[in-house]
Amino acid sequence: MKTLTKHLLLVLLIFLVVAGIFSFFEDPFEKEETISLSQLVQEIEEIQEITVAGNKISLVYEDGTEAKARKETETSLTETLKNYGVSPETLREIKIETKEERGAWIVSALVIFLPLIVFVLIFFFIFRQMKGGASQALNFTKAKAKIFGVEGHPKEKIGFDEVAGLKEAKEELKEIVDFLKNPQKYIKMGAKIPRGVLLLGGAGVGKTLLARAVAGEAKVPFFSISGSEFVEMFVGVGSSRVRNLFDTAKKASPSIIFIDELDAIGRHRGTGIGGGHDEREQTLNQILVEMDGFERETNVIIIAATNRGDVLDPALLRPGRFDRKIILDPPDVNGREDVLRIHTKEMPLASDINLKEIAERTPGFSGADIANVANEAAILAARRNKEKIFQGDFFDSIEKVLLGPERQSHILSKKEKEIAAYHEAGHALVATLLPGGEPIRKISIIARGLAAGYTIQLPSEEKRMKNKEEFENDLAMFLGGYCAEKLILKQVTTGASNDLARASELARKLIKEYGMSSLGPVTFGEKEEMVFLGKEISEQRNYSEKIASKIDEEVFKFIKKAEEKATKVLKDNKKILEKVTKTLIEKETIEKDEFEDLIKKQVKKPKIKIKDI
Repeated sequence: MKTLTKHLLLVLLIFLVVAGIFSFFEDPFEKEETISLSQLVQEIEEIQEITVAGNKISLVYEDGTEAKARKETETSLTETLKNYGVSPETLREIKIETKEERGAWIVSALVIFLPLIVFVLIFFFIFRQMKGGASQALNFTKAKAKIFGVEGHPKEKIGFDEVAGLKEAKEELKEIVDFLKNPQKYIKMGAKIPRGVLLLGGAGVGKTLLARAVAGEAKVPFFSISGSEFVEMFVGVGSSRVRNLFDTAKKASPSIIFIDELDAIGRHRGTGIGGGHDEREQTLNQILVEMDGFERETNVIIIAATNRGDVLDPALLRPGRFDRKIILDPPDVNGREDVLRIHTKEMPLASDINLKEIAERTPGFSGADIANVANEAAILAARRNKEKIFQGDFFDSIEKVLLGPERQSHILSKKEKEIAAYHEAGHALVATLLPGGEPIRKISIIARGLAAGYTIQLPSEEKRMKNKEEFENDLAMFLGGYCAEKLILKQVTTGASNDLARASELARKLIKEYGMSSLGPVTFGEKEEMVFLGKEISEQRNYSEKIASKIDEEVFKFIKKAEEKATKVLKDNKKILEKVTKTLIEKETIEKDEFEDLIKKQVKKPKIKIKDI
């Protein structure tokens, strides 16, 4: 419809141009007097000059006035005047000049050719549209892969040096690069290089970046496509696109095919709502055939990335297809420092910048999170009209990424400010004073995101495993704010709702997943997933109502024990709780050093003797 409207407007424009040309040559704005031939003959004695242009006659009288007349096209003016009885002697006294009619040939040409031109243009646009539709139909089954690594491509190439951290993953991929550069070295030894490499890891850990680095290092064409781009509503299109992609990659070999978000087409077969004729399953079948049908000499390697390796079809993961699985974890403190160094390379950093300290304050952050922190720091510095980025800008950006922006308009009343101060001081004291507690980095009652206040801990070392005691201390820390409100204010508020939800969730995990309760080393419950929707929607019970009742009892015991721990810590250190709260109300924010000074001399280490469950 839009194309038709466009063509109609173009035809209308052509007519307007032609009309303008006609109006230009016809001189419609001239208002000169026109006389008949009879009048011209009667006034012939008064006429000084006659100009003839086609059938138009221009007259100039002796007094300087002008007039217009017309004659017959086939007859000359002299013959016409003689026929009207004008003598030759009279005509010889008048200056008669003949000119070609202005634009006569153009008008004649337009009259002859304009309709033909208009029809040719209309048919040209119609046929071009039909050709475009046919071309679209032919291209519908072609893969929409983006190609990198070819000459003239504008995308910047990257190598392993531009990928910070991920040392083990890079080592695994170096032999892939070496194979693409020197395939004969491996073939002579009878070695079979992995045909497929599967990158597994959470969001933002660098799966796509690492795949691009492989292509940059190997200097080969790199075909990048998302798993969802294969699937259309028409059955057979996805499998046709798979064939097209693999054929193109074989022609460009040695090359790399990168399929991002493989789980979009690689999920378990036989569980979708479409059955065996589901378009996604047909696409997956074609991928399986293409991967298994590779010849050794094609030098085409498939790299795929997903953060849902648990839902992939087993046929994809068998030897001969995705032979190698590379796990990508979030970077450790040294890796985060390297990531920061790369992302701040082009930034104007102040002399006080300590990337190591920034890395220590971002435990659990992925590479994408670190890049976001650096970008937010640059934005904050620019907003504050600074010429360089300072350490404080990075600290503020970390809090913004973790909790959201400060809500300056969210002003607490005096009573709410007191409640929030006791709540956060309770969290901080319990977290610090329990055995093995992590140091507190910052306490604040300035609203950020959905939180009216927050307490940030700074882990002294990164841990990948935790024991039961550490989990119990976490539960007590979650309840620290609740217990402080209950102990001092003799009532609780809605501010503890999120803490209670987190504590209850952790307690259930201790029982149902980690086997840390009196029910023994057994896991309870199976997560049931709707594959078509792609998210977990329910839990399938594999235990009786009697066990469910015991699980509820164990949850209550864990929560009750945590409450007793937190309450004892706060009772033993009630004065320091009041002092921290008072300071927090006055300053709204307490940093690590000031908090440690407040509790250094007056703190009492708890001697908790609560019966284990």
